[in-house]
Amino acid sequence: MDALLKEKLRRIKHVALDMDGTIYLSNSIFPFTLDFLAKLGRLGISYSFLTNNPTRSLEDYLAKLDRMGISASKEQMYSTVPATIDHIKEKYPSAKRLFLLGTPSMIRQFEDAGFESTAESADDRPDLVVVAFDTTLVYPRLCRAAWWVAQGLPYVATNPDRVCPTDQPTILVDCGSLIACIEQATGRRPDTVIGKPDPAMIRGIEHRYGLKAEEIAMVGDRIYTDVECAYNAGAFGVLVLSGETTLEMAREWPHAPSLICRDIEELGNLLEEAK
Repeated sequence: MDALLKEKLRRIKHVALDMDGTIYLSNSIFPFTLDFLAKLGRLGISYSFLTNNPTRSLEDYLAKLDRMGISASKEQMYSTVPATIDHIKEKYPSAKRLFLLGTPSMIRQFEDAGFESTAESADDRPDLVVVAFDTTLVYPRLCRAAWWVAQGLPYVATNPDRVCPTDQPTILVDCGSLIACIEQATGRRPDTVIGKPDPAMIRGIEHRYGLKAEEIAMVGDRIYTDVECAYNAGAFGVLVLSGETTLEMAREWPHAPSLICRDIEELGNLLEEAK
C-alpha cells in the first residue's frame, strides 16, 4: 500500500455501505460480511447502510438485515423513499396528490407521510408523478405514468439504477430502465432523479455524525451510482467487484474510484493495515 492511500484510509471514520451486491446478493449474505462489520467496530469506524432500492420500508430492510445476523438501527439506514419524500415537500410544497409507480410498501410510506395516491385513471389527475423500481409493475400503470409525464406534470424518479443485482437466473429491471422506457414513449426525462449518485444521503451522514466528506468511505458495487455519489460528495469512493460493475467497466468510467477492491473483506484488511 502506498503512503498516500494509507493516509487516506487512516482518515476514514465512517463507512457508508451499499447493500445489494456489496454486503449481500439478493437474499444471500456474503460469507465475509459479518466479520467485516465486526472489524469496523474494532477499528472504531462507524457504518451505515445506503440503498437506492425503494421497494421496501426502512423497517423491512432492518428486518432483512436482522435475518442475516446484522443488527442495525433505523438511524443507520438511508433509502431513497424518505429522500424523495423530503425532496417533494421542499421543492413542491403544494403537491399532495401523487401518481406513484411503485410497490405497495413504497406507496404506504408516501401515504404515511401525508400524500394521497391517485388511481390508474385519466379522471384522477395527480399533482406530481413518482416513478420507482416496481417489482409489482403492471402494464396499465406504466402507461398511465407515461401519460401524466407527457402532460407535463412534475416528474420525480427515486433512483437511476438500470438493473437490481440478483443471484437468480434473471434480470431485475430497475428504475433507470423504466425511466428510459418512459423517455422513449414521451421524449421526457425526470425533472429530478433522487438517490445515488446524488450526494444528498452522504450529506445526511456528514450532518448526523459531524464528519467531513473525506472522512467517509462510500462503498458499493455500482460505478455509476455508488462511486459517482462519492465523487459528487467529495468522499472516498470504494468500488467492490462483488456485484454489477466489472473491472473493465471501471476502467472506462471517467471518474476513477479512490480504491477498487475484490469485496469488502479486502477493504477491511486494508483499513486494518492503514489504522
